[in-house]
Amino acid sequence: MSDKTMTAEEAVSRLGSGMTLGIGGWGSRRKPMALVRALLRSDVGDLTVVSYGGPDVGMLAAAGRIRRLVTAFVTLDSIPLEPHYRAARERGAFELTEVDEAMFMWGLRAAAHRMPFLPVRAGLGSDVMRVNPDLRTVTSPYEDGETFVAMPALRLDAALVHVNRADRLGNGQYLGPDPYFDDLFCEAADAAYVSCERVVDTAELTKEAVPQSLLLKRHTVTGVVEAPNGAHFTSCAPDYGRDETFQKRYATTPWPQFAARYLAGDERAYQSAVGEER
Repeated sequence: MSDKTMTAEEAVSRLGSGMTLGIGGWGSRRKPMALVRALLRSDVGDLTVVSYGGPDVGMLAAAGRIRRLVTAFVTLDSIPLEPHYRAARERGAFELTEVDEAMFMWGLRAAAHRMPFLPVRAGLGSDVMRVNPDLRTVTSPYEDGETFVAMPALRLDAALVHVNRADRLGNGQYLGPDPYFDDLFCEAADAAYVSCERVVDTAELTKEAVPQSLLLKRHTVTGVVEAPNGAHFTSCAPDYGRDETFQKRYATTPWPQFAARYLAGDERAYQSAVGEER
């Protein structure tokens, strides 16, 4: 067992252009934004991004880092459609593979189990099959003879996720209401980098929370980044809620101005800028 702690910059330095990158969280909830901001400060691009999308997708799309997006939706929750994603999509900035939420989950699960695909009922009878002509169906070999969508594995070169607490070995804990499939992102990836609000001793993880809250297992985690407020401006319950005021500013500010104001420096500069405006 080894100490896996590193900085956000060190984690991003292990990523490369052309990778398939999974990003955990859900919409504008518990997104690994400190890692996304570090990625935006690098020159990594031409990415295939796999995400239940929120501002992670919006920022990467606006910055021209995405070649292909695999998603079930891209939303800011309280703002239904992510505006920077929408603008990039409308100008044809990247390829889009849009599937049902359950199909997306099954694709991650197939990758986590090292299966080429898994059968799923979701998507049948919908336009998902029409807009994704490469999707195939399979027929049950048993007496029922039922037809299923054969959802291909969403195999990831790397994954970025954010949790409330982690230890130095890579065990990660969520304390909010939902795991958001972050464990599947890590299991589906060749390398997984986990940011957290606080790094604690292993024994501390179960002092005030049940063992079932230990979502991420150390054998699936490559690096741990301590990043207080690292999900901002998305929520990270119960540590903090979504910063709705800042999210509105992000949604209504042209990307070049937003990037110049908030992404020109390091994470400390970002947090300082946010603090000055509160």
